[in-house]
Amino acid sequence: MKALCWHGKGDVRYDTVDDPKIVHGQDAIIKVTSCAICGSDLHLYDGFMPTMESGDVLGHETMGEVVEVGKDNTKLKVGDRVVVPFNIACGQCWFCQNQMFSLCDRSNPNAAIARAAMGYSPSGLFGYSHMLGGYAGGQAEYLRVPFADVGPIKVPEELTDEQVLFLSDIFPTGYMAAENAEIEPGDTVAIWGCGPVGQFAIQSAWLMGAGRVLAIDNVPERLKMAEVHGKAETINFDNASPYDVLFQMTNGRGPDRVIDCVGTEAHASGAPDSVIDNVKQKVGLGTDRAHVLREAIMCCRKGGTISMPGVYIGMLDKVPMGAFMNKGLTLKTGQTHTHRYLAPLLQLVVDGKIDPTFVITHQADLSEGPELYRKFRDKEDGCIKVVMKPGA
Repeated sequence: MKALCWHGKGDVRYDTVDDPKIVHGQDAIIKVTSCAICGSDLHLYDGFMPTMESGDVLGHETMGEVVEVGKDNTKLKVGDRVVVPFNIACGQCWFCQNQMFSLCDRSNPNAAIARAAMGYSPSGLFGYSHMLGGYAGGQAEYLRVPFADVGPIKVPEELTDEQVLFLSDIFPTGYMAAENAEIEPGDTVAIWGCGPVGQFAIQSAWLMGAGRVLAIDNVPERLKMAEVHGKAETINFDNASPYDVLFQMTNGRGPDRVIDCVGTEAHASGAPDSVIDNVKQKVGLGTDRAHVLREAIMCCRKGGTISMPGVYIGMLDKVPMGAFMNKGLTLKTGQTHTHRYLAPLLQLVVDGKIDPTFVITHQADLSEGPELYRKFRDKEDGCIKVVMKPGA
């Protein structure tokens, strides 16, 4: 089959690889009908995620048609149309039983590697390093889905792929980000990053009763999308300090809830801490550019909540923990417990309360993936969200 494969920093190729096979009774094989490039895929593209190996199949936003099921799978049948969560969960361990699916204890066969880095291992992820399972990803013609009687959700035939594909990751991630922010009716919510996850965090903040949503970025088309589709007030950090603007917009109190949808590869228009982060990354002395987290801590009002769906890789420095502690802030973070949100968010789409297709800017054949990775990373051609269709 054909797939997009990682071969090193900035090197994604459209390769021929072996077709996946059933290896466990709970497995299923799907023929991929749509897949997407996620912002967190860029951390692989830019070489920041350890334990990647040349030839690894990328991708964790995937859906398609079931073409084979294992003997122990009682949920799916051949011909079912499903969306696949980006994280893999067994459904039986203590964490899964407590709805913390991204912390599954049984789905990462390489848990020992993750424990060495993190203390304990989170769940396995599709197409996201050998530390997190070494699973082949879904930017391919076919995908093996482990624990397929737990993860995939069947979707109505009357909905297009584009309407449901983002249930695999970015829609639940934006929703959980807003949920973790502990938004109360009337709250002012500031969101750093107007990429796809930020766009869904904006939408979700309104669903949860926000009184104002303030969106921060420097890419004009992202800011425009936040204004038009998200009804957000926007701040271009190239033009003004977010702290100064937020201070003025909130009469000196600060936003009640803040959400970091940027994570490890923050840009900050020459801010001293960001310049240092860039230098340390380039010479291998650091893994993360944590400017947004630092800024969010300084901007959030006293007693407020910081939600952090943005991915971080390793050890952060220059984080103002004194401000965090003295201001009495709360931080909530984590990979998304995707399985928990599939049914309720699908119902929002069915009921017409949200149309996730608004984030799509580029649609293409899978063979165009290597060039689209570059365009997405470099923010060229108005590229905000890419959807690819194998064999289109």
